[in-house]
Amino acid sequence: MALPVLEPDMSEAELDRIVEKAETASAFLKAISHEGRLMILCHLVTGEKSVTELEELLSARQAAVSQQLSRLRLEGLVVPRREGKAIYYRLADDRPRKMLETVYDLFCRDED
Repeated sequence: MALPVLEPDMSEAELDRIVEKAETASAFLKAISHEGRLMILCHLVTGEKSVTELEELLSARQAAVSQQLSRLRLEGLVVPRREGKAIYYRLADDRPRKMLETVYDLFCRDED
C-alpha cells in the first residue's frame, strides 16, 4: 500500500479525506502511546483476559488497569464482556495486532 502523495492540485474533498484519516491515525497512536496500554494490548493478542488476569500479568493495581482499559475501549481498540462480576476484554479488531507486529519489527527484532 502506497502512502498518499499530497499534490497542489488535489481537490478539497481529497484533502479532507486525508486529514480525516490522519486524525484517526493520530487518535490511534495516542491511545497506544502509553506503556501500560501497549502492554495490555500485547497480552490481549493471545486472547481474552479478565481485568484480574491483566492486573496480575502487569503487576498493576486494579484502578490503573481499569483506567487504561477505559481509554482503549474509548478508542475502540478493546471490547468488554461481563460474566457475573468479572469483566473480560478482547481486541476489537486486527488493528492492534498489526500495529504490535510493526512495533516488534521496528524495535525488537535483532539486527542481521
